[in-house]
Amino acid sequence: MLIFWEQRLVFLATPKTGTTAIETALESLAAASIQRPPLLKHTSVESYRRFIGPYLEAASGEPFTVVALMREPRAWLGSWYRHRQRDDVVEAAKSTAHVTFDEFVRAYVSDPQPEFAAVGSQARFLDATGGQGLDRLFRYEEIGRFIDFLEERLGCEIILPRLNVSPAAPLDLSPETEDLVRRTMARDLALYASLD
Repeated sequence: MLIFWEQRLVFLATPKTGTTAIETALESLAAASIQRPPLLKHTSVESYRRFIGPYLEAASGEPFTVVALMREPRAWLGSWYRHRQRDDVVEAAKSTAHVTFDEFVRAYVSDPQPEFAAVGSQARFLDATGGQGLDRLFRYEEIGRFIDFLEERLGCEIILPRLNVSPAAPLDLSPETEDLVRRTMARDLALYASLD
């Protein structure tokens, strides 16, 4: 999470949407940068609106614009799968080295989820229940639009480094698993489809 005090802007770090590169590029411009622990780095919009937002707005006397990125849901699952394929995954129970992408997705949509497939939901992270959500949500696949927004708002050129890149891996799904994704991730897919 990055807080830009003068510009009254907050960037929420949706997991697996290039947040490490964005935070590396912009940390020096931010009044506050929360990158550790992951629980705080990846503060959801609901937690922000409940705890951090009220404090910032009371201290500044003004509202903050809250922005984030969202990745296409199937691609987001693929990014998690590839990320957990890395050799440096510390906890063996979180590694996906022993499963195919199809098996990973089937585990993700199961209840309960095994630890290697418990990666949350973008919709839950980005869409506050019963409260105010984000002011602007950008598609990760159109990150140029997000960078244009930031450059205008922050008044500087932004060049993102290439960081935290996961290894390549096949991301094939059977038609049955594709159907499971469509049904189980309906809220995520609807939120992504609503973005302009």
